[in-house]
Parts: sequence; C-alpha cells; structure tokens
Amino acid sequence: MDATRNVPLEAWMQEHGFSSNTLADAVNQAIGDLTGKVGGLDGASVRDWKAGRVRWPKSATRAALEEVTGLDAAALGFVPRRRRSPIPAPPQEDPDMHRRTVITGVPVALAVAAAPAVAAPRRVGMSDVGRLQRRFAEIVARDHRHGGQLTIEQRAAALADEALALNSAGSATQRVRGQIYASAASFRSSAMWAAIDGRRFGDAQTHMREAQALAEMSGDQAIKFRIWSHVGTMYRHMNRPGDARAANDVARGRSITRRDPMFASLGLARQAAIHGAAGDRTATRIAFDQAQAAMNRATADAYRPVWMTAFYDQAELNSLALSAYLALLQWETAESHGYRCLAALRPHMRRSRGIATARLARAQLGQRDTEPAVATAMSIPLDAVRHPRVADMLSTFGVDLRRFAPTSPHTVAWTQYEREALP
Repeated sequence: MDATRNVPLEAWMQEHGFSSNTLADAVNQAIGDLTGKVGGLDGASVRDWKAGRVRWPKSATRAALEEVTGLDAAALGFVPRRRRSPIPAPPQEDPDMHRRTVITGVPVALAVAAAPAVAAPRRVGMSDVGRLQRRFAEIVARDHRHGGQLTIEQRAAALADEALALNSAGSATQRVRGQIYASAASFRSSAMWAAIDGRRFGDAQTHMREAQALAEMSGDQAIKFRIWSHVGTMYRHMNRPGDARAANDVARGRSITRRDPMFASLGLARQAAIHGAAGDRTATRIAFDQAQAAMNRATADAYRPVWMTAFYDQAELNSLALSAYLALLQWETAESHGYRCLAALRPHMRRSRGIATARLARAQLGQRDTEPAVATAMSIPLDAVRHPRVADMLSTFGVDLRRFAPTSPHTVAWTQYEREALP
C-alpha cells in the first residue's frame, strides 16, 4: 500500500457509505452553510485527499469536512504543514565578557538553585467559561447536522471532563464555578442526547446521571430543564410513556417555564408527543394548543441558551405534532404538520429534515397514497438515511409498503432502492 495514502479518510468514507462525489457534495454544502457561498469541490478533490496529494486542505474546507464527519482533520488522516523556523547565527562572544559571566554568575546560579520554585496561582475566570460555551455551540451545531453519532457523544463527554478539570486548575469565584458546572452539565446532556438519538439507551442513562448531578451543583434552571426534558424524550422512545410523562413533568416544574413562555411551550409540546405515544387523543390536542399559545406569547428578544435558540421554533413544534399524530394513526393531521414542519425548518437542521421527511412518507402511506409516499421517502438525502432513527423508520416503511401494496410498481421500485441505496 502507498504510504502516502490517507487511510483514515478512506476508512471513514467506506464505513459511512460515501463515494468521492457524494463526500464532495456534502462538504460543498457545509462550506455554504459556514461561509454563505457553496464550495467548488468535486470527486477529483476528494480523490486527491485519499491519495495523499493534498495533505492539509484549506481552512474553510477543513472546517466543513469536520462538520460533515464529526471528526477533527487530524483524526481523518490530514497532516498540518510545518513551518520552517530560520536558524539564528550563533552570537559572537567577547572573551572578556564570557570570563566575567562565568566568574560572577556562579553565586547567582547557586542562589537561584537554592530559592524555592513558586508558581503563580492560576485564576479561572469568565474568559475560560466563554471558551467552553463556544465549544458547546460547536457540539450543538454538529448534532443538528449529523445527530446520533458516537463521535459526537464521545466528544461531548470528553469536553464535560475538560470543563470539570478547570475547577482544579486554579482559584475562581463562586459564580465562575457555577458556570463551569453548568457547562459540564451542558456537555454531558449533549452526550446523553447523542446516545438517545443513536438508540444507545444504556449509555444515555449513564450520561443522564452524570448530567443531573452536575446540573444540581450548577443551580442553572435552563440546563436542569434540558436534562429532564431529554429524559422524558428518552423514555418516550423506549416506549415507557408513564416514565416519560413523569420526567417531563419535572422539566415543566422548573421555574424557568414560568419566566419564559418559550420553555413552557417546549415542555407542553413534548408532553403532547408523550400523550400521543400513550394513545390519548384529547390530551394530545389540548397540550399542543397550549404549546402553540405559549409560543405565541414568547418574545423574540429574550435571552435564551444556544441549545434552545438553535432548535426550538415553529418547525420543531410541528415536528413533535407530526410524531404524536402518527402514533395516534391520524394520518391526514400528521401529514399537514409534516408539510408545515418541512416548510419552516432552518437549513442547518439536516438531521431533523431527514426525520420529518421519513415521518411524512409514513403519513402518506397510512392514507394508501403509495406513489407520493415512495417519492417522499426517496427524497431523503443519503447522508440523512444513515441516521439510526431515519434508518429504523424507513425499514418499517418498507415492511408496511409491502404489506399494503405488495404488487404495486412503486413497491417494486422502493424495494430495489432499498436494496441498492440504503444501509
């Protein structure tokens, strides 16, 4: 094997089903999201990476590639360029000066050696907290692009540990220590969410316990809400609606839901999705009406944490409604919410778009609209169909399609597509 080939990149592409052309397309789109201008890479560019002809792509390309893969450029086998430092010429010595330095320097050296080494104590401050918060924003962005990946879970857990290490790195005020614990809890809750999203529920529960303890030490109401709201979602996905409702009630009981209607809206919308999973039509409708009313009361200029502003809006409310009404087998209502969700989704919500599109296809199939259902399912981008939740939904979609319309030409087309394109 050629020693210059980028083996880690080739292995990642093979594991995730990317060709040179499809990876180039994904990176171009990520460049567009980051810079406002779509990139100009093609399959030949990626082949140059794999062959080792390009060892360190440009900064915008590296950032986009890291967004697509969820890995640092170095972990993908790229090698930073080394800068050559000029070697300074040795200084010309004055023999008399050298002799005086040797003679007079002996007592000074002895005095320095005898003096104890005292390191100045490090002061941990809000600048350190700011760096943690910027890294947390990067984790949130990766989650919305990819979702469910083990690499995101591991990265978030490692950053939680890094945040906690700051508390042992030096002195800090009580306020700063509280912010550090809140940052650690935020990272750990993101690790928990990545595990939930990837269907790794045992790992999610381990992260949950860590996150809850850190949140209590922080005293931060917003992160406590996030963690308990995630717990409710986890139990809903585990088909434990009673536990899901109880956990979500804890989230909704946080004081922040009384101060900010947007938090109240999210708690009610997730409660409605839990009612849908439990088969309670009346409670589902009432909770969604209340969630919409609370959202309508929320002011746009209120301060909210980045994890909240990055995802909760009208599109997410409709996404939760789509999920609930699918569970209730109310296909037409679910389809309506599906279209509204997709129309309002922000461009960076790639994982959410894949999930909503898969759910929309199921709502159409529930009405026996086979042709549009298959077309909708086939419209999901290939990078999104690899998401664990999307893959599960499309697998179920195929089973139901063959049961409802076993001889339909659309079923034949889907089965072939499933065999050739899906993981």
